[in-house]
Amino acid sequence: MNTCSRNGEQRNRGTKDLFATGLGWFSIGLGLAEIFAAREIARLVGVRNRPAIFAALGARELLSGLGILMQRKPAPWLWSRVAGDLMDLSLLGVAFTERGSDRARVEGAAAAVGGVMIADVICALQHSRDTAPIRVEKVIAIDRAPEELYRFWRQFDNLPRFMRNLESVRVVGQNRSHWIAKGPAGSRIEWEAEIVDDRPNEMISWRSLPGADIDNSGSVRFERAPGGRGTFVRVKMQYDPPGGLFGATVAKLLGDDPETLVQRDLYRFKQVIETGQVTTTEGQSAARPSGSSSKFDTDNTQK
Repeated sequence: MNTCSRNGEQRNRGTKDLFATGLGWFSIGLGLAEIFAAREIARLVGVRNRPAIFAALGARELLSGLGILMQRKPAPWLWSRVAGDLMDLSLLGVAFTERGSDRARVEGAAAAVGGVMIADVICALQHSRDTAPIRVEKVIAIDRAPEELYRFWRQFDNLPRFMRNLESVRVVGQNRSHWIAKGPAGSRIEWEAEIVDDRPNEMISWRSLPGADIDNSGSVRFERAPGGRGTFVRVKMQYDPPGGLFGATVAKLLGDDPETLVQRDLYRFKQVIETGQVTTTEGQSAARPSGSSSKFDTDNTQK
């Protein structure tokens, strides 16, 4: 890397840090005002003074501001400001319909919050791009020979049979394929990938090509178990989650984090290979025999 590009990156990093620092101090200032000058803030915004609500909003702003200023990687706290902006807009929407509110002032306050939210989103995205990639490694034992497992996996149109979030894989050229997966809120994620290493009956590794909706790479290894007792299938993946660290955190809270998804996919792979189908309880009633557990619906996999 030459000196000019290095200096440019340092300037960009410094600008992003100043941007985040400014938002951090703004959050602290607003929080203090909401706690100690709630009556004046209510009059300025055009809503009725509710000290308890303003105190809660102020505490939220203080927490976000301190998190931004004190953490080396402030992305989660910047995204918490975005969530707070959405909450403020919702409260202003309710206030707009209340009797006694100054609608003109409420509209002005909503416009101001919208402008601040744009700044928060931009800064959060800038810092999310600096988040380290998510890495996952999972393994499962399958009672089949490595040769059979390799052949099945290497035929990529088989993958959607056990990868629940994967819609399709289409070979588009030598060692290249086009992938379509289900994204959040019904969206679709697409990318093209290339095979970077292919060792028959042993290992396949891949990486996404430029322009992918999500940059990702990974490998699957087929390791013969001792004594001819099947095969250990070991999957390693690395990807940059949408929304950076915040997006990965939210996904984990919702149960859709990559570790859980990969482990479940591997269990379904085991079912497809050993039984010819994926066993599921979807559509059945919640009643189960006393010896069963809801764990078998999703994550009955080896750790």
